[in-house]
Amino acid sequence: MNNRITARFRVTFPGFSLEVDLELPGHGVSALFGPSGCGKTTLLRCIAGLQQADGKLLIGDAVWQDASSFVPVHQRPLAYVFQEASLFPHLSVRDNLLYGYKRISREQRRVVFDEAVAWLGLEELLKRDPGSLSGGQRQRVAIARALLTSPRLLLMDEPLAALDLKSKADILPYLERLHDELDIPVIYVTHSPDEVARLADHLVMLEGGRVLASGSLTETMARLDLPIQREEDVGVALEAQVVERDEDWHLARAEFPGGSLWVRDMGIPVGGRLRLRVLARDVSLATAVIPEQSSILNLLPATVTELVDDAHPSQRLVRVAVGKTPLLARLTARSADALGLVPGKPIWLQVKSVAVLE
Repeated sequence: MNNRITARFRVTFPGFSLEVDLELPGHGVSALFGPSGCGKTTLLRCIAGLQQADGKLLIGDAVWQDASSFVPVHQRPLAYVFQEASLFPHLSVRDNLLYGYKRISREQRRVVFDEAVAWLGLEELLKRDPGSLSGGQRQRVAIARALLTSPRLLLMDEPLAALDLKSKADILPYLERLHDELDIPVIYVTHSPDEVARLADHLVMLEGGRVLASGSLTETMARLDLPIQREEDVGVALEAQVVERDEDWHLARAEFPGGSLWVRDMGIPVGGRLRLRVLARDVSLATAVIPEQSSILNLLPATVTELVDDAHPSQRLVRVAVGKTPLLARLTARSADALGLVPGKPIWLQVKSVAVLE
């Protein structure tokens, strides 16, 4: 059965136009990423039917929009989570959650009440009024309420943008849990590389109303021809599996296609999955390695595949392949020259365990 999302839109405003042609997976989280004003929210509104635009929208085999038809927003089986959580102030958290849930027949329910409550950690909040909740708690309620309408598509427009750093840190683990548990495709708008790395499976990069890149998270983050690679915290996100735990030193070895990394033991059992983020600034390269004389635990054979000038002329950004997995390294132009780095050159890649983000 076809479950892909086809989105083709063209819309023009004074001083701005959006023109996109996208094929997105019908599962997991697809992140729309780019600077403010690049068209992320406009594209999301077109998908929702809130913004009239010429185009085509297919959700699997269902036609939501084409040249001869347009399904109005209230007839589209989707849910939309905004930056600000708009809860009903006169209803308790439980009644807010039940508001949409009770309107879905039992046969159509794809998410049950207790599941959504557990996923978002709302068990202790059900009797409270929205006015007594923190910003992060309100947003968790808003997400759960959206899920309980059993949408075929979940749209999230920078749901963490209005939260302070602590609230963001509190809610991200719940969103990661949704990523692992949810069987509903999510289109997630953000301008945060950290949110992309932690939540997305598919990445769409927008600039000036156009699609610069669209593809799997790891491959797209490892491209050297995109503006994101000039950011200080550029890096690659990896899906990995715990294959070994060293309880004496509180470390775990996480394996990915082509290699493995020793990282902090977060209590994930052997066989469990986790996502790692390796920043380019935390990767060093060497033509030879003597492990006994280094404090760095992660020493991986790799091959240089590409290198480009970085934002500052003193630096180079290097893409390497560890087996089939791409990683990035940021180093000085002087070091790149001294090592004789060229595409195809075998190299040793070094990553500090304490630098790998989970």
